[in-house]
Amino acid sequence: METILSEVRTFDGLLELAPLPGSEHPELSWGDHFFYYAPDGRVPRNRQPYATIVTKNYPDDTESRLDDEGRWRLNIHVGAEAFADLVGHPPTAEESGVDYSVTDTFLPHPLYGTSGWVCVVNPAGATTERALEALRVAHAADRRRAERRGPDTPSRSGA
Repeated sequence: METILSEVRTFDGLLELAPLPGSEHPELSWGDHFFYYAPDGRVPRNRQPYATIVTKNYPDDTESRLDDEGRWRLNIHVGAEAFADLVGHPPTAEESGVDYSVTDTFLPHPLYGTSGWVCVVNPAGATTERALEALRVAHAADRRRAERRGPDTPSRSGA
């Protein structure tokens, strides 16, 4: 995990939200990492993180077995084209037969794969370099989204 964190922390305009035990953030998020392009240092209200590192199971997301000792998962929003390149097929509505507990392999995210999210449990030799490149691209895409949307507002509808 340190290799991934060390690289991501060099990205310009990065905001890493890493809730600690006892913080005001929900207890379930403690120990995890959420990455945004946010040069002002504020968590954006108008978009989700472009990548996360989770260190435990979440409700409805247990198939990666993250509660087992030493397991964690990198999740990256890569879009349809990169998803197909990394996973071997485009995002589909129905994923069947996927073993989400496999390590060091790009997989569709168990919940958000259809939205162009990939994941890797315990990235290592087979995936780290490609994961770092995917993170660079995702960061740049989040930067473009932030610049296109302008000031951080919950809604652009004027409501």
